[in-house]
Amino acid sequence: MSTPFFHFKKFTVRHDRCAMKIGTDGVLLGAWSAVANRQRILDVGTGTGLIALMMAQRNPTARITALEIDPDASLQARENVSASPWAGRVTVRQNDFKTYTTEKKFDLIVSNPPFFTHSLTGPDHKRNLARHTGELTYADLLQRSVDLLEQTGELDIIFPAAEENSIKEQAMSLGLFPNRQLSICPTPDSAVKRVLLGLSFSGKEYIPEEMIIETARHRYSEAYISLTKEFYLKI
Repeated sequence: MSTPFFHFKKFTVRHDRCAMKIGTDGVLLGAWSAVANRQRILDVGTGTGLIALMMAQRNPTARITALEIDPDASLQARENVSASPWAGRVTVRQNDFKTYTTEKKFDLIVSNPPFFTHSLTGPDHKRNLARHTGELTYADLLQRSVDLLEQTGELDIIFPAAEENSIKEQAMSLGLFPNRQLSICPTPDSAVKRVLLGLSFSGKEYIPEEMIIETARHRYSEAYISLTKEFYLKI
C-alpha cells in the first residue's frame, strides 16, 4: 500500500483519495515550466494540487487556478492547498476544462494530461479519468488552451515520447508553436520516454534538450538534481 502523503521541502501533499498518485512526471513539469514573470496560471487536471503548489513556490506573486474534474481529488487538492504556505494564491475549482470559462485569460497554462490514448481502460472510472484521453483528449487540451491563453502566454505539457509528432502537428494546426523542449530518458541506455514541451502563439527557434534521470540505480544525474532540488527532500 502506498504512503498516503508525500513530503516536499516546503509543503506536503496527501494523495490517498486521488486516482493518480504523486509521480515523477508531475514533479518534472512543475520544476521545468516557464513560471517566471507569469501572473495568472492555470493548472489543468491538478489532481493532488502538486503542480499548482510548485508554481506557487517558484513564483511568489502569481495567482494560480487549479482545475480538477473528479470530486474526491478536487477536495483533496483543496485540503493540500489549505495546508500549504500559499493558500491565499491558489484556488482549486472542480470543473471540466472542456467547458470552463473565465473573463480574464491566463499567461501560463500547465498540464500533466491523461495519456494512455491507445490502451484499454480498466474498471476504475476515476483512474481512467486520470490516465486515459477519453475524457480530455490532446485536441481538447490544445483547443481550449488556445481559447484561454493570452497572446503572449505559454502552454507547458508533458507527454509520452510516442505522441510528440502528433501533438506538435495538432498544436501547429491551431496556431500554437513549439518554443522549448526537454526530452527525458530514465537512464543513459534507455530511449526517450517523456517529452516536456512549451508552446506559444509566436514560437521561436530553439534547440531541443535531453535529460537523463538516473546515471545508475538511485544515482541521479546532475541535471535532474539541479532541476528538482528545490522540491525533493532527499536529493
